[in-house]
Amino acid sequence: MAKEKLNRHHVGLAVGIFFALLHAVWALAVAAGVGENILNWIFPLHFLNQVYSVASFSLTTALMLIVMVLVCGYVMGWIFAAIWNYVVKKF
Repeated sequence: MAKEKLNRHHVGLAVGIFFALLHAVWALAVAAGVGENILNWIFPLHFLNQVYSVASFSLTTALMLIVMVLVCGYVMGWIFAAIWNYVVKKF
């Protein structure tokens, strides 16, 4: 079995973009006015009581959220690939 080495940059981009897209969908849900309904549906599925309310939509806040999640996702993907490559090389 070949031991595949992951490209840290590619994995970082893939993870970052994936999480950014998820949060962009959330921002669109808030902008469309259905964010509260989503929370009211999701929380009970996790055995949680609703203690949060959704704030009004702000494009600036949405963009900051998406960029922050993109960067954090990139870092997480990069670290994952680095750990993967280390483990594959050592074992």
